[in-house]
Amino acid sequence: MNDIRDPVYARLLKAALECFLADEYHKVTTRAIADKAGVNVSMIRYYFGNKEGLYEEMIRETLKPILDMLDSDTLSEVGGFAEYLRLYYDTMRRHPEFPKLILKVLALNHGPGRRFILQLLERGRSGGARRLEQLKASGQVDRALNPDVARMAFVSLAMMPMLLKDIFEEQMGGQMDEAFLNELTAFNGKLLAAGMAAAQPGA
Repeated sequence: MNDIRDPVYARLLKAALECFLADEYHKVTTRAIADKAGVNVSMIRYYFGNKEGLYEEMIRETLKPILDMLDSDTLSEVGGFAEYLRLYYDTMRRHPEFPKLILKVLALNHGPGRRFILQLLERGRSGGARRLEQLKASGQVDRALNPDVARMAFVSLAMMPMLLKDIFEEQMGGQMDEAFLNELTAFNGKLLAAGMAAAQPGA
């Protein structure tokens, strides 16, 4: 496993992210990525094996903070889902084309990595289900809550603002900046908490 702190490795990942988000997979060359990173193209073979390996690692590193949060204590309380949304929005705000790239791979099978992305999503699904069971056991959420329904609700609230960002901004006549996304996070966090809440005694 390579270290993101390795400057060459980190520059290649950053360059790959910029190149793959800006153009179709088949149009991006390893030489273009290497030139943008300021390194010899042989470094891609050394660190990643080939272009597909670099592509997959780029996706893994971009999604890593979001997936790692499933293993943290953030989701030990229902309120943690708002923080999870905040991290997702912040990540995608910095890489606005990334949700579209994932959608193209999954829905349209553009570029490699469909199986790989599905594996990452399954990690998110199983991790989220595990956290939900812990919340049920502690009495914080409805014991009858279907984990796939909860996951679909979360994914919808997380992805749609980013996928339709350009359209929403045009309609609003303003930017979905950090302040706006913080407000959206707070609101959607309340929606999730209300939807998952355990029934109160006597209700």
